[in-house]
Amino acid sequence: MLAKIKSEIELLARHLEVIRAVVEYQPIGIMKLADILDLPYHRVRYSLRILEQEGYIRASPAGAVATPLADDLLSGLEGEVDGLIGLLQVIRKANSRNV
Repeated sequence: MLAKIKSEIELLARHLEVIRAVVEYQPIGIMKLADILDLPYHRVRYSLRILEQEGYIRASPAGAVATPLADDLLSGLEGEVDGLIGLLQVIRKANSRNV
């Protein structure tokens, strides 16, 4: 059960790495992103597709560019992560009481 959650968090981390690079280097193509991030081309392409579907980036003739939603996501990320950490700490406390 936890392996699936870990896998999703790792995928999210990659998507965030890609969106940060797009924000920094935009407009940028898949091959250049793959080189910068030292990730396989197919993984970068998948992350870009997901980010585009969610509205965080858009395709342009020169490459991927960030949308205003990307700035919203990145600026609110710390609070969102803190919330998730809080939930995990509740689980940890509940488990430690039952051990």
